[in-house]
Order: sequence, then structure tokens, then C-alpha cells
Amino acid sequence: MRRIAVSNQKGGVGKTTTTANLGAALARAGKRVLLVDLDPQAHLSLHYGTELSDGQPSVYDVLTASMPIREVTLQVHDNVTLVPSDIDLAGVEAALVSVTGREVILREAVDADGDFYDVILIDCPPSLGILTINALVAAHELIIPLQAQFFALQGLSKLLDTVTLVRRRINPGLRVDGIALCMHESTTRLAGEVVDDLMLFLNAARGTGVPWADAYIYNTCIRRNIKLAEASSFGQTIFDYAPRSNGAADYARLAAEVFADLGLGPTEREESAASTDDTVRPAKPADTGREHAEPEPTTPAAPAPATGPAESSGSASSAPATAVNEPRPDIVTASA
Repeated sequence: MRRIAVSNQKGGVGKTTTTANLGAALARAGKRVLLVDLDPQAHLSLHYGTELSDGQPSVYDVLTASMPIREVTLQVHDNVTLVPSDIDLAGVEAALVSVTGREVILREAVDADGDFYDVILIDCPPSLGILTINALVAAHELIIPLQAQFFALQGLSKLLDTVTLVRRRINPGLRVDGIALCMHESTTRLAGEVVDDLMLFLNAARGTGVPWADAYIYNTCIRRNIKLAEASSFGQTIFDYAPRSNGAADYARLAAEVFADLGLGPTEREESAASTDDTVRPAKPADTGREHAEPEPTTPAAPAPATGPAESSGSASSAPATAVNEPRPDIVTASA
């Protein structure tokens, strides 16, 4: 079973859309999926057409009243089970302020009831409070949705600092699996600069033992597509709302990449729709299996924003995937 948190401190970068549609792609392949909505805005629940009535249990009861997950879950789609959220979750910090071991509550609940599922996906709020900490402690892996913009990089820096602390103190098995570029516009100069800086940062971390040492930018980029926004407003996944859209093709390809160990792959129709995307990120590096001492956390410096969009001489995918021996001086590399 894979347990994956989907998180970024920056809001509006595609966390909920990515969680909902990766879960749907897995379900279409016959995998049993548990989605955990840890955002008080309950957007993941709404994405599946679920709005709780008064008195209906939610993830808040799991965290504050020790309610088992099996008593809270809702079957929202074929092979998709949801632990819903509601606005009560906004008060969880105050409710747990005096509770010993509050950081591990979700992990204990998942340990008790999670073995039935092939994959657990946890949608995190746009913050680094107790809810995100619970998600990082309960997960084995982290996927970071990212829009290739200046402020999104700032959120990434803070998140990686938090991941390092969680791994050091509570969850030594936590690792960053990869970065998913969402709402991506490969023709803008700013997007190309952000992707290049991310590649330099990740290459500099190879072999250092930090949680993102084996992370990479996924080959599949989620192109900006209005159908993805429309689907959530109708309480549907992109595969139900617009199965022939670029959004469906992109998320099918991303799911096949992230869950290659589960044998996922896009359909012929989705592959055809995705073939128009010429933005391909560097391939995932081979796992060397080496263990290294963990250095102090190092995070990427955000690049200066571009003065405006301009035509690029090539797509962002032309940047090399090999390790960089002499990174640019404006990039903070991992310490030796």
C-alpha cells in the first residue's frame, strides 16, 4: 500500500485537483483508493459532489474524538472511498492544543483501517500547521504540485524545511517522490526559468540524503485547461466530465508515471490527446541504493520574476537532466 500526501504551502497550485484526479485514474484501473480531505475548505469533498449535513461525521471526528476511519468514510465513486471534511476542521488546532501526540493521530487511524486500500491520497491545506504535519507523519511519500511562478517557489522552500524536520523527528521513512507542474505554460520565459532552477536544485541534492534527494520533476506536465476547473464545479472528476480533454489526458499520463509500480497506463484515446504536449521533463534518475548522512535542510532560492512573458527559444524541456557540477551562484545547493 502506498500512502501519499499532496501538499504545497502555496494555495491555488492544483493540490486538490491533482488528488481528486489521480484518485480517479487509479480507480479506473481497478485500484482501491482512499482519499483523505484535510482541508477545512472541503474542496476535495466538493470535487466528488459531497457536502456534509449537520451532525454527519468527518475527518474532524477522527482527529479529535478518536473515531475510526471506517465509521467516517463515504463511497463516492467506484473504487473511491472518501474521508470527508467540513468547516469544523478549521478549529482543530485549538481542539488539539493540549493533546499529547497530536502529530500522529492520523497515522494511527490509517494504520488501524488502511490496509484494505491499494493507495491512500491525503489532500493537505495550504498551510504548515497541525493538519499538514499529521499528513506528513501518516504518509510515506510526498507529491508537490507546483505552478511555475515566483511565489509558488517560496511555498516550496518552507514545505521542504518542514518535511526535513518531520523526517528527522517523527517519520524517518518520509520522502519527496516528485514535483508535478500544474497549470503549466511552457511558452513563457518565467516558467522556463523556474523549471531550470528547480532542476538545478534537485540535481544538487542527489546523493545527499535529504528527503528530496531522489525527487524529480514529473515528465508529465498538467497543461492549463478550463475543463479541469469546470469539472470541480460540477462535482465530477475530469474523466467523468470531459474524458476527451487535455486535462484528462494529462492526469492519465501523470497517474501512469507516478503509479508505474501498479501497472497504470493511459488509454489509446488519452495517449492521442496527450501527444500534442511537447513539454517533457527529465526522466527519473536511477535509484543508486546508497545511504548518506542527512545534512542540514537546504531549500531552493526563488528566481527573480521575469519582466513579462516572452517567446522562448525552445521549450522548458530542453534543460539537461544530468547532474550539474557547477550550479549557478544564485542557486542554494545542498551542503556537503
